[in-house]
Amino acid sequence: MSLIEHFIGLFIESAPWLLMGFTVAGLMKAFVPSELLAKHLGEPGLMATVKASLLGAPLPLCSCGVIPAALGLRRSGASKAATTSFLISTPETGVDSVTVSYAMLGPFMAVIRPIAAISTAITAGLLVGADKDEPAPITSELVQSCCASKAPEPEPSCCSQTNVEASAPETLATRLKDSMKFTFVDLIKDISLWLLIGLGIAAVVKTYVPTEFLAQWGDGFMAFVVMALIGVPMYICALASTPIAAGLLFSGVSPGATLVFMLIGPATNIATMGLVKRELGNRALTAYLGSVVGVGFAFGYLTNYLAAEWSIDFLAQTQPAHAMLNTSIATASAIALAGLMIYALGSKYLMTPKLKTPATHS
Repeated sequence: MSLIEHFIGLFIESAPWLLMGFTVAGLMKAFVPSELLAKHLGEPGLMATVKASLLGAPLPLCSCGVIPAALGLRRSGASKAATTSFLISTPETGVDSVTVSYAMLGPFMAVIRPIAAISTAITAGLLVGADKDEPAPITSELVQSCCASKAPEPEPSCCSQTNVEASAPETLATRLKDSMKFTFVDLIKDISLWLLIGLGIAAVVKTYVPTEFLAQWGDGFMAFVVMALIGVPMYICALASTPIAAGLLFSGVSPGATLVFMLIGPATNIATMGLVKRELGNRALTAYLGSVVGVGFAFGYLTNYLAAEWSIDFLAQTQPAHAMLNTSIATASAIALAGLMIYALGSKYLMTPKLKTPATHS
């Protein structure tokens, strides 16, 4: 098959699961308020670290989107340990990447991936330890937000006891509308380019890279090191890393090394590490990198062991996911997703400059 055929096949294969993941992400955006995160992550101790990892894991935020969220949480009073934990679990996994992992890698990888991400996040928080420093100052920009201030909002909200019943239907409808816009417009706009890059790389690997070349690095410690070296410089989200991981796995790379790539790639980039160093200190940065690499390698060995012990056939595991969706549904989903991505990319790279042009002549 040609490169284009492989690319189209991967896109159609993943489209239904992407739309499913985006829908769940939108519902979570609607019903999991940021105030809840700030409240529970501000508590010191182990429980805040565990809560940070559990609350961050399903959120549909990539390595760039998690930075302002984590910064707001930290300046709202979240501990260093909880902030570090949130910074790791959020980009390493999410409801969207889990659904695509199920479709492209099978149920085993879809389960062990979030478990590894949460374990990495908790480990990092424990290594950071108790936060004995003064809480980070709340900036003026954050004072006005519901996450940074306990003052009541001027408009009726779900926090208002007197207007709950009157405003509940309107609030719910508005919340759902805003969450769907966030998911199917803003989120797709943020990840479309990287998703296409990920699918393109997967298609290139599947088309041109010989199985023997990747198989020579397919197992053992050196395979983990190679996957880490590939993943660290890649500025890629958990969702976009999944098709690349599928291409690696089915070209001879061991499942453990594939998992290492999916954990390290989304969690490590210069922007995130710069934020950790500036806001949380060198100790947190060391814990961050040590946990991502160390726990990633540990779960890589565990994955290889379980795959061999249980004789897991990853190619066979993906067949039920494919069988769940007939060709017409998959094709329709691909057309819908392609339309959303074309609109998102067009509005991001084509429409924005045109909006600025009239202003320069007025």
